[in-house]
Amino acid sequence: MSQKPAILTPDPWQQLQSLTRARVALGRAGVSLPTREVLRFGTAHAQARDAVHTALDVDLLAGELQADGFRTLAVQSQAADRATYLRRPDYGRRLAPACSGRLVENGKNHWPARPRLAIVVADGLSSLATSSHTRAFLAALRAHIPDLSSQPLIIATQARVALGDEIGHLLGAEQVVVLIGERPGLSSPDSLGLYLTAGPRPGLNDAQRNCISNVRPEGLPYAEAARKLAFLIDGARRLGRTGVDLKDDSDAPALATAETGPRFAAPETAPPFFPTLNLLEIPA
Repeated sequence: MSQKPAILTPDPWQQLQSLTRARVALGRAGVSLPTREVLRFGTAHAQARDAVHTALDVDLLAGELQADGFRTLAVQSQAADRATYLRRPDYGRRLAPACSGRLVENGKNHWPARPRLAIVVADGLSSLATSSHTRAFLAALRAHIPDLSSQPLIIATQARVALGDEIGHLLGAEQVVVLIGERPGLSSPDSLGLYLTAGPRPGLNDAQRNCISNVRPEGLPYAEAARKLAFLIDGARRLGRTGVDLKDDSDAPALATAETGPRFAAPETAPPFFPTLNLLEIPA
């Protein structure tokens, strides 16, 4: 009795699946993907779309953060709804006029005149990321910044990263950090991004900020992200700048200073000599 050939052809690199959530080594059925992988792809795509279009529950998040000791204020960008937000990124970078005065008034009454750090919690392109990770991340960051709850905390909707510049400027903050839902991937619909800017004001560009990406339990853990952000905040305070001028050396403490670290002397040997070919000397 002859045996039927196997329907599924396993991928020889299937062991790599234990190292990543990326869609690798999926195997095949004939010349196509196995049915289960097609269904998983459809599920991941639906989760990504939901992450983009689901509205952030501002009241729920504000209540949770207030229970954690923060004084919050909700604002929105000039994008009136989600469709406008997706079509007009420039609207998402500017504050709605009605919110500007309220922000300044609350800044005078409830927060320091020149706060060291303004925190902006923004929905971005994944409200799922914002609602899932904000509280846990701020709890981890509080371990490095004990007076974190005394700093302004703004919940912004229909918001892009640059909206934090205007908010920080109106509050007179020395620095602003924007916690924002990143563009969803097919295996990561809930990645939280952190953007730090020193001297925030409208008109800055992305080269003037530092970014920490993929903050979530399956990506960069909360404690590790908080450590990196605290390192950058301290560096920006001493340097007075962020972005390309501020390097994230938080993972390289072993690169010791000039007084204690190893000295790398120039090689004693002469650099190699490479003869060049003079085309004019080649006979015709």
